[in-house]
Amino acid sequence: MIYATLKTLHVLSIIVWIGGMVFAHFFLRPAVAQFEPAVRLRLMHAVLGRFFQAVLAASLLTLATGVWMLGRVAKQVVQSGGSFEMPLAWTFMAVLGVAMVAIFMHIRFVLYKRLDRAVAASEWVAGGTALVQIRNWVSINLGLGVLVLLVTLLR
Repeated sequence: MIYATLKTLHVLSIIVWIGGMVFAHFFLRPAVAQFEPAVRLRLMHAVLGRFFQAVLAASLLTLATGVWMLGRVAKQVVQSGGSFEMPLAWTFMAVLGVAMVAIFMHIRFVLYKRLDRAVAASEWVAGGTALVQIRNWVSINLGLGVLVLLVTLLR
């Protein structure tokens, strides 16, 4: 029951994270592109601020539940007299998951801070530059997330 609960939390966190990236990248960004820079940047700043709070929780929950599930499986194997060898797909998932969290932390604590400062100072060119950088890194993270999903589901 504990493993099923952990796996459910793990998957729900991933849905929030990847689903949010898809929404922001393919639906929100193109829709606000028609707005003047001041309006567009203020809106994206507000939306991304809320989204990044959710992703911070989701990414840390994903890591914690993933580590906990790995630990439970390894412990059960060892306690039953076996030798735990992590499957290649799990290793792939763990490595890319950690990379995704690191990228997100850069987005949240470096690039979003730049956007925050630019919006506060009404520096629309600097804000636009920060937003492009955020978009580029979100694209990378989205690609990694989809890759992890494909490897996980096709194994």
